[in-house]
Amino acid sequence: MIKWKEEYMIGVDHIDKQHQKLFEIANKAYELLKNEFYYDKYDKIVEILSDLRDYAIYHFESEEEYMLSINYKGYFSQKKAHDSFVEKINSVKLDAIDEDQDQYILETLDFIVNWISNHILGSDKLIGS
Repeated sequence: MIKWKEEYMIGVDHIDKQHQKLFEIANKAYELLKNEFYYDKYDKIVEILSDLRDYAIYHFESEEEYMLSINYKGYFSQKKAHDSFVEKINSVKLDAIDEDQDQYILETLDFIVNWISNHILGSDKLIGS
């Protein structure tokens, strides 16, 4: 289970709530990884990736609007990082998922959790200050 911690709060309520939602999506992937009753997880993996992409796009647009509204100086580097995240999700080769589904979930989880926590604790914290 991937836990939301207070240290991830940046002090902007709607952004903090959206970050929590990203953790919820990561937890869906974790629960799927641990679920021994699904023999074929392909459809669930694709669904999680789709949810992640769609919500990330929504969140990034919201966060970018907020940054522009406060004339945040780091906007362009944030935008570039956001675009890179979406590009990574969009570049997933769906046929590769079937080779080793649990390994794929694990790699995806690792990417999501590392990116989200590093991005929140690094870049996003500066937005709130």
